[in-house]
Amino acid sequence: MGQPTDLPGAGEQVLLVGLGNPGPRYEGNRHNIGFLVLDELAARVGGKFKAHKGGAEVLEGRLAGRKVVCAKPRSFMNLSGGPVAGTARFYKVAPSGVVVVHDELDLPYGALKLKLGGGDNGHNGLRSITKSLGTKDYYRVRFGIDRPPGRMDPADYVLKDFSTVERKELALNIDRCADAVEALIRDGLTAAQNTFHAG
Repeated sequence: MGQPTDLPGAGEQVLLVGLGNPGPRYEGNRHNIGFLVLDELAARVGGKFKAHKGGAEVLEGRLAGRKVVCAKPRSFMNLSGGPVAGTARFYKVAPSGVVVVHDELDLPYGALKLKLGGGDNGHNGLRSITKSLGTKDYYRVRFGIDRPPGRMDPADYVLKDFSTVERKELALNIDRCADAVEALIRDGLTAAQNTFHAG
């Protein structure tokens, strides 16, 4: 039995990217879920993030039997593309070997959806990455943060911390999202979707 055809990086090194905003002020924000998941993946790889000339904090190692580079851009969310493209170039990872973990307003809190390509759905981090990579064809692991209540502006909502109720399940949801990333790079997109897409 050969490798799945929908495996990120087709057996080569994979670049795992978490999206967020740098600095303590943003640490617990909904928009920073990508950073939180990457911290969990880094703990599984074993090691610490280090500043890299590509403009991201990086950690190299092995995960799910694959060589991986974990990366957290040091730019603000809307400028994520430069550091992602720079890091991908440095490590010679094609866009098809890039996996981006990000927050998603159009999914219920904690829901996970994995996909290859597609639009940015108003997500400025994804828009920046697509522009810098020159393609939409990279993998996304979307972590649901739900829509803002009432008339709250989505731009304000994503920069607020998770609620007390959400925080009760946050560690569990981060863990599950990290599991989904591992499944994606080990088993391929279809198998990971079958395991982690609910309903």
